[in-house]
Amino acid sequence: MTKLLTDLQKKLVALTRDLIMIPSDESRPDDIDRCFEFIINHLESLDTVDIKKHYHRGITSLIVLPKNMDHPKILLCGHLDVITHADSHCYHSHITDGKIIGPGAGDMKGPLAVLLEVFINLHMKYENISLGLAITSDEERGGDAGMRFLFDEIGLRCEVALVPDGGSLNEITIEEKGILHLTIKCIGHSAHAARPWLGNNPLERLIDAVSRLRRHFDSLVSNKDHWHPTCTLTIIKTPNQTVNCIPSEAEGTLDIRFPAPYTTKEILTNIDNILGDEVETHTIMSAEPTQFTPDPLYLSVSEEITGKPTIQKKEDGGSDARFIGRYNIPVIVSRPIVGELHSVDEWIDIKSMETFYRIYERYLKRKLHLDE
Repeated sequence: MTKLLTDLQKKLVALTRDLIMIPSDESRPDDIDRCFEFIINHLESLDTVDIKKHYHRGITSLIVLPKNMDHPKILLCGHLDVITHADSHCYHSHITDGKIIGPGAGDMKGPLAVLLEVFINLHMKYENISLGLAITSDEERGGDAGMRFLFDEIGLRCEVALVPDGGSLNEITIEEKGILHLTIKCIGHSAHAARPWLGNNPLERLIDAVSRLRRHFDSLVSNKDHWHPTCTLTIIKTPNQTVNCIPSEAEGTLDIRFPAPYTTKEILTNIDNILGDEVETHTIMSAEPTQFTPDPLYLSVSEEITGKPTIQKKEDGGSDARFIGRYNIPVIVSRPIVGELHSVDEWIDIKSMETFYRIYERYLKRKLHLDE
């Protein structure tokens, strides 16, 4: 397989697999630090940039800017964190059918490898180019202490941002659903499970509450392309350590996504009305629906490289792009071909990585007028 790869593909594959080998999920802060150090070592061959770490609420971010420049014309944005998997030994990869397969391959160790390579290669070839790089480590947790912090509190700015965390080669994300992560809790009364009449089972009430929410969200389905609010139960927990005891409380975690014109306030109001006072709710994080305006030049370059028309699409998921777009900065959300996201068999297509690199390279050269 390796003999069939181009030189660029070999570099991208090697870097991606090295990044996958570092299990940079939120439960392993030491490995997140190790991943940052790996990236910094990869960038230290550049003597024309300043590399600076930023810290906020225990979250590390990295900004790499040309010397004596605070606001680059173009900013490449990525994240190195991946979701936590139950199997702590799954963080490795293999190549099958032209794909790198492994946790985080597509979201976003592979796209991050492309960002690093194009950033380094252009800075090595051209002097004083207005191209920056921002890498965070909390995108999978909402991005509040990462990209939001960099733009809202550090004051990071640019004229155009490239975020390879959505879309695909010929698909540009122009709209993302809003996000609401919510816990719901029911308080009950413990008792022996053989005598349920002596207790008050909060787990059963929690299940009933989730069923009522499910019926409500099912009633909002309006089309076949899933562009409507959704509510997904992802975690249920009780303090129980034994099967023969009614728990004293039960808690569920919900992942809610919603398009415009729905708002966080409207969704929360509906939930409170449905659940009533007996169910406690707590918002973990929220974000409103976001719309992006891509650069027409990027659309043109993408079509030139791929030979296919560019499709502007809506995205059910969210990304750090929302923290940038609200400053009226054009954001380009696109990436190589990926699949099985957030699974241990996540993958990224190797050939598409090179194609994506070529799109970025040509776009950046034209946007920054590098060959004129």
